[in-house]
Amino acid sequence: MIRSAPTPRELLEIAVEVARDAAVTAHRMRAEGVSVAATKSTVTDVVTAADRAVERQVLDALRDRRPGDAVLGEEYGGGSAGETGVRWIVDPIDGTVNYLYGLPYCAVSLAAEVDGEAVAGVVRNVATGEEWTATAGGGAWRDGERLRCSAETDLGQALVATGFGYHAGRRAHQARVVAELIPHVRDIRRMGAAALDLCLAAEGRVDAYYEKGLAAWDLAAGGLVAREAGLLVTGLSGRPAGPDLVIAAPPALFEPLHTRLAALDASGGP
Repeated sequence: MIRSAPTPRELLEIAVEVARDAAVTAHRMRAEGVSVAATKSTVTDVVTAADRAVERQVLDALRDRRPGDAVLGEEYGGGSAGETGVRWIVDPIDGTVNYLYGLPYCAVSLAAEVDGEAVAGVVRNVATGEEWTATAGGGAWRDGERLRCSAETDLGQALVATGFGYHAGRRAHQARVVAELIPHVRDIRRMGAAALDLCLAAEGRVDAYYEKGLAAWDLAAGGLVAREAGLLVTGLSGRPAGPDLVIAAPPALFEPLHTRLAALDASGGP
């Protein structure tokens, strides 16, 4: 029997419950010790046993609660929406290298799409327990506080977060972009977990964020949190946010940041 899609709030309730349990598992496995299980795109792009265990836990939990839904995960893949029109997108540990080194900047990220649009999302920091949530049209929240993006209007005073890929050629291109951008902003932060970067931008702990190379699981939940906090989240020249580039910035900063990044060919390179 085909099941109708629940409301965004109902999907968020499921997402929060599943993500919290997953974060507990990730935290426990880190305390017990973690090692590299495999590599992905390069030898520096690692997968830990915890990535796989946490994603498997999330998949099982979602199938118990919503057996007709599709799931797309970083480690085990997945397909388009199932019979319900709902697809879950999971990054079991966003910031795996931070997790491997014991740096407290890694998260479980889980979003629900309905007919291809993200409608609910949660990002939970594995180390600190900080949790960001959003529903489409329902705002972005952390610890009961509604989030609003930075009110900064001067790009020269903006703290901008970014990230780097694992392919050597891409890193080199991204480094050149940063070198040319940094004289025009307050400073750059590179913290190593895209979903968390988007959430920090959502509450103004950084003013803006950009990065090339994000996959759906990097962007789905954090991107929804950012949009619901008032950030413009898009690519270059009217293109949607995606692997070519993601820019997340308050309206007053978006155009000057976009102009700089376009001039620097931030979406180019390998």
